[in-house]
Amino acid sequence: MSGSELVAAVRDALAVDAETFRERATEEAEALKTAVREGTFDNSQAIVGLELELYAVDDRTDALRRVPRQLLGLIGFEKELGLHNAEMQTSPQPLTSYGLTAQAAELRANLAPAQEKTAAENIRLVADGMWTVPPRGETATEYLTDSVEQDGVRIATNMSDAVRYHAMANTDYPAGCRLDAPNVTLEAETVMPESLITSIQPHYQVPHAPDLPEFFQYALRVAGPLLALGVNSPFFPPDCYDDVPDEQVLEEAHMEHRIGVFESVLNPPEADTHEGKVRFPPDFETVEDAIDDVAADDCIVPMDVAAGERFDDAFAHFRHKHGSYWRWVRPVFDGPTRSAANARIEFRPLPGQPTIRDAVAFQAVFAGLMESLPRREHPVRGMDWETARENFYAATRDGLAADLTWITTDGTRTDSVDEIGAEMLEFARDGLELAGLTTEEAREYVHPLRERLDRRTTPARWKHDHVRDQVEEGVPLAEAIWGMQSDYVDRQAETLLHGSFADWLADP
Repeated sequence: MSGSELVAAVRDALAVDAETFRERATEEAEALKTAVREGTFDNSQAIVGLELELYAVDDRTDALRRVPRQLLGLIGFEKELGLHNAEMQTSPQPLTSYGLTAQAAELRANLAPAQEKTAAENIRLVADGMWTVPPRGETATEYLTDSVEQDGVRIATNMSDAVRYHAMANTDYPAGCRLDAPNVTLEAETVMPESLITSIQPHYQVPHAPDLPEFFQYALRVAGPLLALGVNSPFFPPDCYDDVPDEQVLEEAHMEHRIGVFESVLNPPEADTHEGKVRFPPDFETVEDAIDDVAADDCIVPMDVAAGERFDDAFAHFRHKHGSYWRWVRPVFDGPTRSAANARIEFRPLPGQPTIRDAVAFQAVFAGLMESLPRREHPVRGMDWETARENFYAATRDGLAADLTWITTDGTRTDSVDEIGAEMLEFARDGLELAGLTTEEAREYVHPLRERLDRRTTPARWKHDHVRDQVEEGVPLAEAIWGMQSDYVDRQAETLLHGSFADWLADP
């Protein structure tokens, strides 16, 4: 799409009548609730899926690279926010031994040839939580803030040509468009700073849609402990930091800055943490409450939604609203056909992971918990919502060193990370066995995360230790961060397809 075409498309989007759009979405939400009550969104068994985001770097310098659009199409990946991003989604599979094997195989089957094709352009795709080395000849600040105004429309220079992304900078919605993190200052005129971050997003389809609130409540209670195991973004690109001592950056770094990036870029600066569009979601009493929460959420960019032939095109305006329903855990209702219609939980807190095995481990563990905790009526569901939320944000700050709270299977409250992690992973194993996996298979999926717990070492801690050690030896912070990033990319090149992060810990 040319620049003038993009500007015209943004103008068309901004001309859509918001009130008419809202009315259509509300009507569709009522129809959706009827379909859910009729059993249309039920499944015979649990189904899993995974979204995997990556960014591209120069395979010689590790500097961020823009991916040519033709190349992105050639490798079969989808565009994301930034020109450096690529995304793939696995096909939904039953939560069985074969289904999980198929998930890992599909990731490898797509990523291996993609790496071969991008290598011809000296590009490597990296699975990570946040990039830190800007494109050659540019600073990260320049890359993230560069934009132009054409005919009164603000366009981010390094953003994909998805109309809704560009339209966000041209609406009345007061997105922060800034980074709000310890010792970091960056202001932009678009939402492009969000392209710093990449994630994995496990999906779990519930068998009986009206039961979604029970699963959802459990998902909120495990969000903090799971994030504590997965943290992977303790550093920003060095030029984003204020002029403060290197030791201060290290001391005040959060283990998972990705959470703060998403919230500070897309929420209004003055928004209360309970009010911003990007936030920890509430509990739902009924599935109708979940649908109503999506329908009532502000839509930043109402758009004319073209009628299609998918089953869920009957709810097209509701689905479009859901696209900017940015909760860290969110309910999803969709399906290309009536038989494939499903209600599922999209688990969004997790950053990109060092290897495919680590990503699938989180997918399996989350699914195992969704199988086991409701069936065993685990008492952690009764833990108050405020504590679950506090756990979540504590995990963003401190990872496995966070002050977390959990209710054990015998109803006892504990703040022991070892006890919390051990019980959670044990119930994940139990859930996988309930889904038909053997004990050995279940333990194999859980193992990468159990290693992190036993060693108290997450990818973020590995990065932080690497940089801290270098700074203590007199290396400037920027060089230490870039050296760490080079080591990360090199180790990932050896382990991405068939190893795990635990292999990095065994090989100092």
